[in-house]
Amino acid sequence: MKNLIVRLVFLALGAFIAGFGLEGFLIPNNMIDGGIVGISIMLSYLTKANLGVLILCINLPFIFLALKKLGKLFVFQTLYAIAMLGISVNVFHNHNATDDLLLATVFGGVVLGIGVGIVLRNNAAMDGTEILSIRLAKKSGFSIGEIIMFFNVFIYAGAGFLYGWDRAMYSVLVYFITYKVIDIVLEGVNESKSVTIISDKSEAIGNAIIKKLDVGVTYMTGRGGYTGAEKQIIYCVISRLELAKLKELVKMIDKTAFLAVESVHEVDGVRIKEQKATKNFAKTMFRAIRRKRKKT
Repeated sequence: MKNLIVRLVFLALGAFIAGFGLEGFLIPNNMIDGGIVGISIMLSYLTKANLGVLILCINLPFIFLALKKLGKLFVFQTLYAIAMLGISVNVFHNHNATDDLLLATVFGGVVLGIGVGIVLRNNAAMDGTEILSIRLAKKSGFSIGEIIMFFNVFIYAGAGFLYGWDRAMYSVLVYFITYKVIDIVLEGVNESKSVTIISDKSEAIGNAIIKKLDVGVTYMTGRGGYTGAEKQIIYCVISRLELAKLKELVKMIDKTAFLAVESVHEVDGVRIKEQKATKNFAKTMFRAIRRKRKKT
């Protein structure tokens, strides 16, 4: 409970920092963020509807997409962070920090990146497009980053028609600054992480990862340098949003397990369900070829 309360405090802090970045720098200068927040800003500009309410309402369907794969705790914390963001944009409304476009671009991206980074670091998200991208990445051959960029192309194009192309280009600069700062806040955390796990309960942990996260694992044999005992080592690659869930899963099974996490800059492969489908297709083709050979 204590850890949860501390996490909620940091989620609120991150959301309020992000809200100040939006209302203090971007929105007064007709610049937007990417994803659902960017769509909400443009809809608020067109309809004069409350921005905080729009951010919460548009994000709701995407939040519940994460319920099955990322768990109830992640959904609760994400919903809480988005609600805090909705409140913060109302608190900081009409608090313009600067009218200088260059300063607004740089400091808006930095402040927004710090806020979003704090939220991501505490196992939550503030934008539904990232959650949707995780689901689509499992069914398509594209990475999460490529899918997010695909959505943002249309969002920034809309901003160009609405605010002018110069403001749209400033918004793109904000996007890149924001994500660079997020990486710094998360100590280089990228969308994919390779995880090495050493435990005496490796098979139980591996089966749990496969079942709960739908992630393939590889078992390797190792030997302890001090004890000389042989151990099974687990290796897997996951998204950054799944990392907190994996850590929690491992610690539930073995509190003494050793985890090593490294950044992965590029991932090329398929998930378990796709591998099974490929294997079944290969077996079917192989049997058909054998039947034809027997007939001839």
